[in-house]
Amino acid sequence: MEHLDVVVIGAGLSGIGAGHYLQAKCPWASYAIFEARDAIGGTWDLFRYPGIRSDSDMFTLGYSFRPWDGEKTIADGESILRYIRDTAKVEGIEERIRFNHRIVTAEWSTDEALWHVRATNTLTGEEVELTCGFLFSCSGYYRYDQGYTPDFPGIDRFEGRIVHPQAWPADLDYAGKKVVVIGSGATAVTLVPSMAETAGHVTMLQRSATYLAALPEKDPVVEVLRRWLPARVNRPVIKWFKALTTQGFYVLSRRRPQLVKRLLRRQLERQLPEGYDIDTHFTPKYNPWDQRVCAVPDGDFFKAIRNGSVDVATDHIQTFTDKGILLASAQELEADIVVTATGLDLLLMGGIEVAVDGVMMDLPSKMTYKGMMLQDLPNFAFSFGYTNASWTLKCDLTCDYVCRLLNRMRRDGARQCTPVDHYGTATAEPFVGLDAGYVRRAVDRLPKQGTNFPWKVHMSYLRDYRALKLSGLDDPAMVFSNPVPEEVASGFAGSVA
Repeated sequence: MEHLDVVVIGAGLSGIGAGHYLQAKCPWASYAIFEARDAIGGTWDLFRYPGIRSDSDMFTLGYSFRPWDGEKTIADGESILRYIRDTAKVEGIEERIRFNHRIVTAEWSTDEALWHVRATNTLTGEEVELTCGFLFSCSGYYRYDQGYTPDFPGIDRFEGRIVHPQAWPADLDYAGKKVVVIGSGATAVTLVPSMAETAGHVTMLQRSATYLAALPEKDPVVEVLRRWLPARVNRPVIKWFKALTTQGFYVLSRRRPQLVKRLLRRQLERQLPEGYDIDTHFTPKYNPWDQRVCAVPDGDFFKAIRNGSVDVATDHIQTFTDKGILLASAQELEADIVVTATGLDLLLMGGIEVAVDGVMMDLPSKMTYKGMMLQDLPNFAFSFGYTNASWTLKCDLTCDYVCRLLNRMRRDGARQCTPVDHYGTATAEPFVGLDAGYVRRAVDRLPKQGTNFPWKVHMSYLRDYRALKLSGLDDPAMVFSNPVPEEVASGFAGSVA
């Protein structure tokens, strides 16, 4: 049976980053990346809807080891995908990827100090079995096979076409058509102005308002830093500048929500036509960052409203009709195409079944250790980024920490590292601290966080940088061990020997 020191799950933004860190920090380790699909890129290869772009700045969404050198602060999806694939090619990581291999089960054996992993070839159905010393999930946080669509009344009556952004059809022709986009999150705010360029008219239908903030597509401060500082200096300076300003806005939003509301309101008044009903369409009932604040590059969404190609309707759906959607207010929105930008269906680790010594693990009942490992689960880590900042900031820290753990175990002859809550003082809370619908729907499918360190998830790059990068690995909650096997195991024992 094949044995690898590390198995990485997923060849998206996080998985390619993990490949780099393993090669750079743990050159002794054998590893492979198992990717269920047939391409590199994860989210940025899966989503093909018009106008797809980042909702984080690229100077922090890009890898720290290969800084983003594009001009745009908010980049389009095609550029991001090319960046990820180029990174995999330049680093030689693409040679370590096993495409069309979906991992379905993973069972830890304490006696052997090994994971027994079973994968399925998605093309042939053939099963593959192997062992590994460490399992690193970089599979994201949502289901790739389907998005979330509510059970709308009368949806079967609609004679037009209904599409979800996660499964965008290549043959969809919306030129000159009447389009209704249901939703008000980042996907809808991206789709609407892009479709409005050729559609006859686009209406964004939302149940409630979302906070929007217009940002320049090219950051003028970044332009100045690039002009006056050499590359070796400006790259880390720009990264920290963007990370700190993003974190600062989040902290200000939590501490002074009324101030941030006023600032966002004034920006809307400048962006929207005079007399526009901001109270109805752009004034949420919650505070900023209770849910994500959506970025609008160069105010393109507001420009589309000003030129009349886009309308916003804030109402509830009573039923679909033959020709469109009937609202609770009795208004009917006629449509040739309805886009259900209604969110994701969250799923941790791609739905893999996990067991320890023959006992199935109830992962949602476990607390997260430093936001990257799970309580009582040996030799396992997962990559989960920030909800209030760039995903990659946390993933870089996680990958670096995993490599430090691997090197520590190899140096000391330990084959097992397990986060353990010895004292039971941490009270379990929801893992993701957002009140968004897609989070509430999945709260029973996600692990928990604790009320105190190291079980507490800090959505703060500064705190995590100190906890994961600057701090040592010795921690009362982290147990390093070397279980005695019945037979001499390969893997870490062999590496140490």
